Amino acid sequence: MAQITPFTARVKASLRETLLDAAANLLADRGFHGLRMADVATAAGVSRQTVYNEFGNKDALVQAVALRLTAEFLADTAHRLERAEHLLDGIRAATRYILTHAAENRLIAAMLTGADAADLLPFVTTRGAPVLSSAAELVRGHIGARLPHLPAEVAALHAETAVRLTVSHLLLPSGSPDQAAEAITAVAAAMLGPHLSTKE
Repeated sequence: MAQITPFTARVKASLRETLLDAAANLLADRGFHGLRMADVATAAGVSRQTVYNEFGNKDALVQAVALRLTAEFLADTAHRLERAEHLLDGIRAATRYILTHAAENRLIAAMLTGADAADLLPFVTTRGAPVLSSAAELVRGHIGARLPHLPAEVAALHAETAVRLTVSHLLLPSGSPDQAAEAITAVAAAMLGPHLSTKE
């Protein structure tokens, strides 16, 4: 079996990113049903078989796009959670960031409000278990680090609640991002209140 060199690994990673970029742009334009593997290949300047070799099928390709998008958002969300002095301030800042910048991302905007939103939304809702679980795990880990005395089941419950509330506000906004962030922070304060000290 041929050894994978660092150079080969970089080339493969670059190819994958190129394919994901092409797929994300096409998804924003055409939605899931309008996406064709051949068009992804053309946009990326490779053969259709290369796309199939890398992802297997269209569902897997779109799921990979969703996971990469989630990873990027989670990295920026984690930054806002970690740099805040207090736990609730971090939750407020992270939630505001997600709600504000989701609308600025072309693919997320298409998912939420575009003409093809109906066939893209499942990748962050009913078929979005990897996306939701990744987000919940980030929040759970942050709460656990800030509140090491907190029972694990309470941290997990709050994390999932916060993530689901945020998704709900993305799908059906009832006010500004600031208002939604305050509402979600208020829920966090109610759930975590007995476990918070004055320094948190």
